[in-house]
Amino acid sequence: MTSLSRVPDHGRTGPQGTRFAVVGLLALAAAFYPADAIGGRRQRSVEFIDSRAPGEPVMAIVSLRSQQITVYDAKGWIVRAPVSSGQRGRETPAGIFSIIQKNAEHYSNLYDDAYMPHMQRITWSGIALHGGVLPGHAASHGCVRMPFEFAAQLFDATQLGMRVIVAPHDVTPVEMRHPSLPSSQPGAQAIAAARAAEAEEATRTADRARLAAVTASREAAQAMTAMRVAENLKLRAEAELASAENALGSAVSPEAKNRAEDTKAKVIAGIAELEARLAAAKAALQPKLDVVAATRQAAVAAEAVRVPAAEAARAAARELEPMSVFISRKTQRLYVRRAFEPVMEVPVTIADAERPIGTHVFTAMERNRDAEMRWSVVTVDDGRPQDAVEPPGRGHGDRNPPAKPVSSDAGAAKAALDRIVIPPEVLEKIAGLASPRSSLIVSDEGLSSETGKGTDFIVLLSGEPQGSLKMRRRGPAEARYEYPFARQPWRRSPYAGPYSTW
Repeated sequence: MTSLSRVPDHGRTGPQGTRFAVVGLLALAAAFYPADAIGGRRQRSVEFIDSRAPGEPVMAIVSLRSQQITVYDAKGWIVRAPVSSGQRGRETPAGIFSIIQKNAEHYSNLYDDAYMPHMQRITWSGIALHGGVLPGHAASHGCVRMPFEFAAQLFDATQLGMRVIVAPHDVTPVEMRHPSLPSSQPGAQAIAAARAAEAEEATRTADRARLAAVTASREAAQAMTAMRVAENLKLRAEAELASAENALGSAVSPEAKNRAEDTKAKVIAGIAELEARLAAAKAALQPKLDVVAATRQAAVAAEAVRVPAAEAARAAARELEPMSVFISRKTQRLYVRRAFEPVMEVPVTIADAERPIGTHVFTAMERNRDAEMRWSVVTVDDGRPQDAVEPPGRGHGDRNPPAKPVSSDAGAAKAALDRIVIPPEVLEKIAGLASPRSSLIVSDEGLSSETGKGTDFIVLLSGEPQGSLKMRRRGPAEARYEYPFARQPWRRSPYAGPYSTW
């Protein structure tokens, strides 16, 4: 069962929660779109599922044909919203992406300092999802604009690495099984929990050892101070004794000699007391110095245990992070990435290599009660020739209601997997793939040049327009999108009106 609601496409949101919860979805239904500023039409509504509570978003699919974004969790779609993608000549490229950067307050350095709230970047060259004005047709310079309130809710719900598919046609994932798709990851979670517990205990032990060493050092320092004081007092008393002896030697009268002898006797008695005090201080100091040596040695040993335990815990935790595998018919190679970092690259065999295989995205959704992994597939391109899709232009976006997404062809996806031969040792190495949000991408295409440091695999459909990428310069783009100070509204370009494109 679904319910339709409308939300405004203007304004900005305040602080939001960290989950795309039911409350957040209901907030999208609180108001209505205004009439379209250009054509006087009403905007399409945000449609959300109300038959169940939404879970954590797993992927988002942007349809260029219907100018719509659909967000999915492990059980299916949870919300759909209208978008405005790249206009003709600056088309949003169709392909496979992921969120590689998030910035709630972002301004474009390419197009008049334009405001791009709740920006979620999918390429370093400047393609992103963000809140913006929706005129009812493709109108941006390559980004995917979404309703402002929706963009804010989505920003708070997603995380880095979430899959974003920009599809030429309306597609939706379907569940499937195949022997090549890992079905379980036995013991990985238990191992990670054990390693984490070991690291935590090692850390506590190291902390206690460091505290004991600090305490022992402080007590030894106090004992050392007491010994130094006794030494100094003894030296002063010895100086007084020498003075008394000089006075006695120079005394003439009997009275003067008596006074000098009394002073000398008192000084000698004081020196004896100070010698006993010094001996006691030295005796008290030595055990404390022994304790310092022992506790420092224990602290060094505990730290030697903590460091590898912490690294083992981090390594075990990394094994639970989603992994991405990409198989390219063009290069006949298999690539593996985890946490945006390359892991492995090996050759594979694809039967009938001259025949197209299509572009398919397999995603690990969740484990069932038997700990088996559920997989879904999105067929972005089945490999058969078809006309390139251009998004609706001005005045054509809403003449007819958008068609509902068409389920992906599980048969074509299975046939693609059947043609791929992966060496057993490679399969064994990527057995850890079966964790939620992991993915396997199979495509006729090679890796896009957009794939690089700080990205997951980026695969572009070569038969679709890529105007927005052609307009952007190449290079280390990270620095171009980081500003040394917060932008203020008054810093916007005087030429950047409320309906400027970006």
